Amino acid sequence: MTLSFLKPQAIMAVAVGVMLTALLSGCDHVDFDRVPPSNVRLSFDTRAEWDRYGTPGALDHKRFILDGNLRVPSDFPWTALTYTGYGGILLVGDVNGAPYAYDLCCPVELRRDIRIEIDPETNEAYCPTCGSRYSVYTNYGSPISGEARKLKRGLRRFNVGPGINGEFMVVSR
Repeated sequence: MTLSFLKPQAIMAVAVGVMLTALLSGCDHVDFDRVPPSNVRLSFDTRAEWDRYGTPGALDHKRFILDGNLRVPSDFPWTALTYTGYGGILLVGDVNGAPYAYDLCCPVELRRDIRIEIDPETNEAYCPTCGSRYSVYTNYGSPISGEARKLKRGLRRFNVGPGINGEFMVVSR
């Protein structure tokens, strides 16, 4: 296809517009990898275990923290192969019930002991220290407001899916 009907100035204007759009959209990049990488493995061996400890429905959420003597939830069947990332794991069922997982560490604060919470009224995750808010049920841990939005820092995401060794569901990095 030829654009011979367009004047060279028009072609140049279109090219500049496309390049400018590409450059400006690149500036909107959110850093989802700011939280230091850590081992992650959380296994749900049966459907019953998933129904009890996981997020089998839409807008469900659970926290998993294995840090020294701290174990949340305390009655979860922890094993020597369980790792919960840098600050812990936030497991959610999105608006359709699909499972997603994030590190509980706030990417602004970067401290293991400052963990995001879920606001039950807005269904947003938030940091109790810096006040940043994140969309975990619809926008994959993207920042909504606060320092995280200003600095473009999202929550570190983990993989959730069926295990390769017969586990019903596994959270991994």
